Amino acid sequence: MNFGSDNSSGVHPAVMAALAAANDGTVASYGRDPLTARAADAVREMLGAPDAAVFLLGTGTAANALALAQLCPPWGRIFCHRTAHIETSESGAPAWMAGGAQLALVEGEFGRMTPDTLSARIADYPQEDEHDGRNAVVSITNATEWGTVHAPDAVAALAAVARGAGMTVHMDGARFGNAVAATGATPAALTHVAGVDALSLGGTKSGCLALEAVVFFDPDRARDFAFRRMRAGQLWSKHRFLAAQMLAWLDGGLWLQLARHANAAAAELAAGLQAAGMQPMAPVQSNEIFLRLPRATIARLRKAGLRAADWPTPGDDAEQATIRLVTSWATREDEIAALLGAL
Repeated sequence: MNFGSDNSSGVHPAVMAALAAANDGTVASYGRDPLTARAADAVREMLGAPDAAVFLLGTGTAANALALAQLCPPWGRIFCHRTAHIETSESGAPAWMAGGAQLALVEGEFGRMTPDTLSARIADYPQEDEHDGRNAVVSITNATEWGTVHAPDAVAALAAVARGAGMTVHMDGARFGNAVAATGATPAALTHVAGVDALSLGGTKSGCLALEAVVFFDPDRARDFAFRRMRAGQLWSKHRFLAAQMLAWLDGGLWLQLARHANAAAAELAAGLQAAGMQPMAPVQSNEIFLRLPRATIARLRKAGLRAADWPTPGDDAEQATIRLVTSWATREDEIAALLGAL
């Protein structure tokens, strides 16, 4: 009953086969190989952005931090939800890579800012002079840390607030495929059409070994990003192994098939929980479920083989605690049945 994280799942066979195929022979290093050029073109085609600048990386933290550093000056401010991954789980990397930029945290239910909460937070820094710093970037997580998603109109509404305040927009898409699958929107509609300037596109959580990309929809915003990536130690010498993953992941829409499987598994598990009288704490829209249970029940489930993350949440107490269940491209029917049976 492995619902600890989609990071725990293995590599999809098609991606592993592509890595093995890419291992044959010798090619130019540092992204100067034919596979890397093809992979960048495949990302542009998937996003409907023929002019976008595409950079491959190996970790999601690097993708987020470097993208934000490109958009935000050291004296700048990045607005994000209070539970955004860049705030809770990246050890200060975005601020560090941006040379000291600050994060301004925004409230909102289940991981989602609203135009009103964002506008109110922006108003805390009126930009009257240099003492206020510079409001620079709004970062939207899609799907969010609570498993909820932003539909295109929600992204556009937040982007409009950012634009009105003279800021750019970044999207943390570590689970971008899950958001696309959940909303039914096109990748273009969820990103540059809605006003997103830079996307951190994640494949690691969805069937890849180590694959992320930073996409700048206006190539002018990518100026000198190659140097920034190099300076951060994030330019892979054997770049073809990143490119091979990307090509296999995107081929035939595999990335979206894997995300749909993960989302469907979460929906099935959530339905079973509700039938047993256990209501998830947040809407189950992608592949994450949050559940508050008696601590004794959680201990019993762990003893029976459950792997799930503890997720301390306001409202937990000595008797009850919150756990997070995450499904993946590899979640099996028997795992879902076993958990529901144990409950």
